[in-house]
Amino acid sequence: MANVSVITVFVLSGLNETVNHRSIIFFLSLLCYCTILVVNVSLIMIIILDNSLHEPMYILLCAFFMNGLYGTTGFYPKFLWDLLSPVHVISYSGCLVQALVMYSFACSDLSILALMAYDRYLAICRPLEYHSVMSKHRVTKLAFFSWLMPFCIVATNIYLTSRVKLCSSYIGMLFCVNWSIVQLACFPEETTINGIIANITIIIYVLHGLFIVWSYLYLIKTCTSSLENRAKFMQTCVPHLISLFTFLFTVLFDGMMMRLSSKDFPQMLINFIAIEFLIIPPIMNPLIYGFKLTKIQNKIVGFKILFTSNMFVLVRTASILRSLLLS
Repeated sequence: MANVSVITVFVLSGLNETVNHRSIIFFLSLLCYCTILVVNVSLIMIIILDNSLHEPMYILLCAFFMNGLYGTTGFYPKFLWDLLSPVHVISYSGCLVQALVMYSFACSDLSILALMAYDRYLAICRPLEYHSVMSKHRVTKLAFFSWLMPFCIVATNIYLTSRVKLCSSYIGMLFCVNWSIVQLACFPEETTINGIIANITIIIYVLHGLFIVWSYLYLIKTCTSSLENRAKFMQTCVPHLISLFTFLFTVLFDGMMMRLSSKDFPQMLINFIAIEFLIIPPIMNPLIYGFKLTKIQNKIVGFKILFTSNMFVLVRTASILRSLLLS
């Protein structure tokens, strides 16, 4: 019990085997984070500034991209700082906050994907009711709720973890997650309620996943009978399915590695698997929607043309001014 009071910081030991490659990892991580910021912020601004994109599907996409920024911001700044620092520690409260951000980000992604599936189900299978059910005001509230509810559920898990007495301060990962903190408990029987609430949380989001699968199976069945619905499905639902499969693959693979013994795997492989859900989906999702959805694609092309024409005018003006100064 005396050891409990001295645990005010956690030591993150996931970077111990990367001493010889930290410069490369720092550069790649910084490039990855900058790419995530640029592509997500760009699409968020396009959706917000263009009134023609203020439709339910695009409002949900905007929330999706914002959640990607929320989750990655909870990881990359601290990770980049650790790569430059000889000591990899995080405060007790900071570790709990990071675990809250990581889990709520992942759960919110699944909630928003479920909303997207419901949105496509209404648009394709019940088009006459679509605008009355999915109004802008209601979709905005649903998008906010899809973030708030996971945040509250995960906050409950983190609160229970904060009450557990810990006997070690070493976390063998790059960042804090709830499971890794609970494993440090002095008395395993104290974590029984944590396990129950965690399993309830898992069941809730497994049900989310089953709802998404059912929605798209029903959509596929409906779309096979109509050429128009088939085209609509290919245009708007395929990006959702790619995002869903990418998310599920990365999260489930990471979950399996955490729950199973991973001592036989190289630390670098474990680290990559642990952060792949913070690399692949936040970059792939904006690119998929940006290239696949016609309205967003047209806006991007329009901005490219405008940017190119403005650059041409600036270069031409600079050339004329240079000629005048030299004459």
